Amino acid sequence: MQYALVNLLFTIIDLYWWVVIAMAVMSWLIAFDVVNTRSRVVYSLWNALNALTEPVLRPIRSVLPSLGGMDISPIILLLALQFLRNVVAGQLGGIG
Repeated sequence: MQYALVNLLFTIIDLYWWVVIAMAVMSWLIAFDVVNTRSRVVYSLWNALNALTEPVLRPIRSVLPSLGGMDISPIILLLALQFLRNVVAGQLGGIG
């Protein structure tokens, strides 16, 4: 039972990792005008990614100093997710 819950937690962390990566890549594509947010598909995807990541990224951004328009909060979040995964794995004796 415990192994299944740990696997579920690892899967959720891994999926959220990819959501953060997708949000960062899409923000670059929008910033460099590669994709257009006037497209309904792009706009819907962007809103979904923002809805999933913004509640976690906002507190990180409020603590980080301004870096001249460069947002490193997704990198900090990815490091925190990896740290969380390692802590859980370490507490359970290397599962995962």
